[in-house]
Amino acid sequence: MKILAITSCPNGIAHTYMAAENLQKAADEMGIDMKVETQGSIGAENELTQAEIEEADAIIISADKTVNKERFVGKKLVVEGVQAGIRNPKTLIERAMSDEAPVHQGGDSESSSMPTSSAKTKQNPIYRHLMNGVSFMIPFIVVGGLLIAIALTIGGDTTEGGIVIPEDSIWKTIEQIGAAAFSFMVPILAGYIAYSIADRPGLAPGMIGGYIAANGSFYGSEASAGFLGGIIAGFLAGYVALWIKKVKVPKMMQPIMPIIIIPVLSSIIVGLIFVLLIGAPVAQVFESLTGWLEGMQGTSSILLALILGAMIAFDMGGPVNKVAFLFGAAMIGEGNYEIMGPIAVAIAVPPIGLGIATLMFKQKFENSQREAGKASLTMGFFGITEGAIPFAAQDPLRVIPSIMVGSMAGSVVAMLSGVGDRVAHGGPIVGVLGAVDNVVMFFVAILVGSFVVAFMIKLLKRDVDGISPQPATAGAGAAGATNNSTSSEIKQNSDSKVTTAEKNESFEDISQLTDILNIGLIDTNLKTTNLDDTIDELIAKLDKDGALSSKEDFKQAILSREEESTTGIGMNVAIPHGKSEAVKKPRVVFGLNKEGVDWYSTDGTLAKLIFMIAVPKHAEGDAHLRILQMLSRKLMDDDYREKLMQVQSDEEAYSLLEEIK
Repeated sequence: MKILAITSCPNGIAHTYMAAENLQKAADEMGIDMKVETQGSIGAENELTQAEIEEADAIIISADKTVNKERFVGKKLVVEGVQAGIRNPKTLIERAMSDEAPVHQGGDSESSSMPTSSAKTKQNPIYRHLMNGVSFMIPFIVVGGLLIAIALTIGGDTTEGGIVIPEDSIWKTIEQIGAAAFSFMVPILAGYIAYSIADRPGLAPGMIGGYIAANGSFYGSEASAGFLGGIIAGFLAGYVALWIKKVKVPKMMQPIMPIIIIPVLSSIIVGLIFVLLIGAPVAQVFESLTGWLEGMQGTSSILLALILGAMIAFDMGGPVNKVAFLFGAAMIGEGNYEIMGPIAVAIAVPPIGLGIATLMFKQKFENSQREAGKASLTMGFFGITEGAIPFAAQDPLRVIPSIMVGSMAGSVVAMLSGVGDRVAHGGPIVGVLGAVDNVVMFFVAILVGSFVVAFMIKLLKRDVDGISPQPATAGAGAAGATNNSTSSEIKQNSDSKVTTAEKNESFEDISQLTDILNIGLIDTNLKTTNLDDTIDELIAKLDKDGALSSKEDFKQAILSREEESTTGIGMNVAIPHGKSEAVKKPRVVFGLNKEGVDWYSTDGTLAKLIFMIAVPKHAEGDAHLRILQMLSRKLMDDDYREKLMQVQSDEEAYSLLEEIK
């Protein structure tokens, strides 16, 4: 027989390769032809080809994260957690070989790749599903926003009613194309959130629910639920579809479940919940809010500016934003342009502020986010607040308060300066087109608000691991993250004292473990019996070797990694690791404790073989992940582990560790 397998864990490091090694070893012992694809932190390795899949008798997925199963339709498929591949590889293989193994029909939930029987992880599935929707939504925001902005700039005429594009102009067509792209934004967001949860059966009900959320006419409201409603619709559709999928049905109905039954029932349920339960109460809230704002107009212009600025930024083009915007537009009709002025400022502040933040504080953003910052700046110039949505969707608890404070600051400056806007639009473009009273202070207000956003982001948002120029005490990242920083971005802490020569020393040329481990970094007689003291004992070895500039900072990195999930990988093995500015050169220290230390290992065993990996914060590339792979694979050998636990001297241990390549 020929069996194929895929292994993957949330961090994509040790457990991924342990499961692969054990499955391969078990298959060899059973005389089974097996190939294992690993989906780790550095991407897919040993990838399965289409020809191999066609020839295979069965497929095994041993994973604690989403694995795409579309390529396995028609094949016997066994899905379990990564721990099953580590602990019970022969059982998995026997299940795959048996006649009871289910044949994958396609269209079922990807989340079944993460069975409840698998080990609990720290990964947040809600975040993963949300990011899937956001990733598909971003192109629609960029295309729609830029096309509308271009059409307004080149083809628009300034009138008392706002910037208007003539109906017979080609730019009107461009504007309509942009508007069409924007109209897909919320449905796409909702649809692909649902798709991430329930695979293809969730896509249609998710998009339908998103469309209803974006169209208040379904529940009798001029305002819509916006992208926040789309998020609700996406999760609702996904989990409803997933729930229906679990209902037992006759075999004759199974083929039509993913293409007819599940999408239809889910769409009805989600649509009715929105129309009958969610939409109407939200609409009532917005109507009350509009009346409240109108009543405040004559009482406190500064307070009104604060409220309008906060509303504009809160949901970035959503219903709350639209209530404030429509209020400003209504005031233009009454001849009061000084209400729309602060609103026009607030509209531009979130995208411009976040764009500035990506330029000034690069350590706070991933590479993709820094690229999105450029588009955000452009969209902010043209008064498209939605340019901030990708940032807010990824980190709402920090980004939304930041942009609200910035928009409030800009609005107050505009209100106090008597800035007026004669058109129902915002952003610097209306100032360039001459639609703004007191245009100098209009631009000053935008700059003030935008820089407030940028510095709020600096204050609230955490550094991205591998990009941070901050000292390690500001927070330590997991060693599994890939470092994307460049040498120009590395700003050393004055206490680090890292030399140029030490900076150049990296993992790139390592071919075996002893390249970064010497006899002085081995202790075969660890004396401590608790985790914290053992960490101190191993760190002392690294410090004596000259690998650290600060024992305290590196310990914080180790402890931060342990808080994410235990590095006690089972079978009497622990591999604590930390990435920190306090590490001057890459090193591994090995300790043997024959009594064992409680490392909260996944299989309940005490850690006797302890490998601590120290990674410089500035280390480039992914070779340090390969060290984890080396260790994981070699330590799957029961005989090797037993020999290592029986060593009587540091020299004997070093000789055995030379075999890890």
